[in-house]
Amino acid sequence: QVQFVESGGGLVQPGGSLRLSCVASGSAFRLYTIGWYRQAPGNQRELVANSSVGGIPNYVDSVKGRFTISRDNAKNTMYLEMNSLTPEDTAVYYCNRPNALSKWGQGTQVTVSS
Repeated sequence: QVQFVESGGGLVQPGGSLRLSCVASGSAFRLYTIGWYRQAPGNQRELVANSSVGGIPNYVDSVKGRFTISRDNAKNTMYLEMNSLTPEDTAVYYCNRPNALSKWGQGTQVTVSS
């Protein structure tokens, strides 16, 4: 299984920005569609963005125009640039393979609050 390590979360004010990183284990990262998920307290985990093998991004409507997913295959790393953050974006963020879920990493906490 692929292992993921997420980082980059923190406390930010509404309207602020954060950049999350996700490093994956193994040598086949470039062959995977990778997604960013989030889970807010009391809510189910949801897929908010994913990047295909060719780097084509897809976003859930609630983050379109504010979040940007990108990948660096040479570094086995996926990024999530988050702008114009709102309190509704507060959650633990994870990455994983939407088509073949691996064990979840520890995630990174994003808190948007004034």
